[in-house]
Amino acid sequence: TMNKIIINGKEIECDGNNIQVINNKVYVDGKIISEEAKKKSNIYVYGDVENIECEGSVECDNVKGNIKAGGSINCDNVGGDISCGGSVNCDEIRGNVNAGGSINR
Repeated sequence: TMNKIIINGKEIECDGNNIQVINNKVYVDGKIISEEAKKKSNIYVYGDVENIECEGSVECDNVKGNIKAGGSINCDNVGGDISCGGSVNCDEIRGNVNAGGSINR
């Protein structure tokens, strides 16, 4: 199944599991799929993925592994750990949470 990533209003379809947004580049499973991200871009991921890492905020469905974000995280279920600079709003978290803001489950 293809996942859909929306970053700065631009939609990107991909079939990878590990998403990183670093230095204006969007990586999926280690391959650059876009160089149009801005610093601290907010990303939306539709579909289940393994891990997400970005400098901005994240809104996503289920993540089997970990999420690391500079901003806030709004998601469904997370199988691993969450680390973020902002607040966390999600359903179930199996791992640990380290948030700069509030945590809502």
